[in-house]
Amino acid sequence: MLSWFRFFLPKEERFFDLFARHSQTIVQGAHALQGMLNGGEETPVFCQRVSQFENDADGITREVLTAVRRTFITPFDRVDIKNLITSMDDAIDQMQQTAKAVVLFEVRTFEPPMREIGALLVECANLVGRALPLLQSISNNVAMLTAITEELGKLEGRVDDLHDIGLKELFLKHRNANAMDFIVGVEIYDHLEKVADRFDDVANEINSIVIEQV
Repeated sequence: MLSWFRFFLPKEERFFDLFARHSQTIVQGAHALQGMLNGGEETPVFCQRVSQFENDADGITREVLTAVRRTFITPFDRVDIKNLITSMDDAIDQMQQTAKAVVLFEVRTFEPPMREIGALLVECANLVGRALPLLQSISNNVAMLTAITEELGKLEGRVDDLHDIGLKELFLKHRNANAMDFIVGVEIYDHLEKVADRFDDVANEINSIVIEQV
C-alpha cells in the first residue's frame, strides 16, 4: 500500500533539473557580462543578453517555488530550497543591474580591473554549476562541496581587492578631470562587487544545506 501511494507522489528529482537549468542561465549570464566588459560597439548587445538570461532565470525560479508548494517530498528542507534558488537568482539579478547601469550611462570602455572581475565572475558561475549536481548525494560529496564553497569565498575576496584597486585607479585618473566619469566608474565597480557578494551568498546556502544533511 505504501509503495503504491509513493508511486503517485511528485518526483523530487525535478528540483535538481531545475537547479541545473538555473545554473546554466547564470553561467550564460556571466559570460555575457564578461563580453559586455570587453567594451566596444557590441556592448549593448551583451547587455541585452544579460537581461534575457535574467528573465529565463526568473522563470525557472518561479517553477522551483511552485514545485516546493506542490511536492510532498523534497530532497531537503523546503526553506533551504527556497533560500538556495533565491540566492542564485539574486546573483543573476545583480548582473542585470550592472548591465542596466552600463546602458543608462552609455558606457563603452571599461577599466582593466573591471575586466578582471568579469573573468572571476565567470569562474564563480562555473563553480556554482559544478556544485549543484553534487547536492543529489551530499554525504558522498562533502569534501568537494566544501572545497567549491571555499573557492567561491576566495574569489569573492579577490573581487573585493580588485574593487578597491579599481576605485583608487579611478580616483587618480579622474581627480583633475571629469567627475562624472569617476561617479559612473564607481557605480559599475559597486555593481560588480555585489555580483560576487551574491555568489558568496550561494556558497553560504550550499554550506548550510551540507551541514544540515550530514
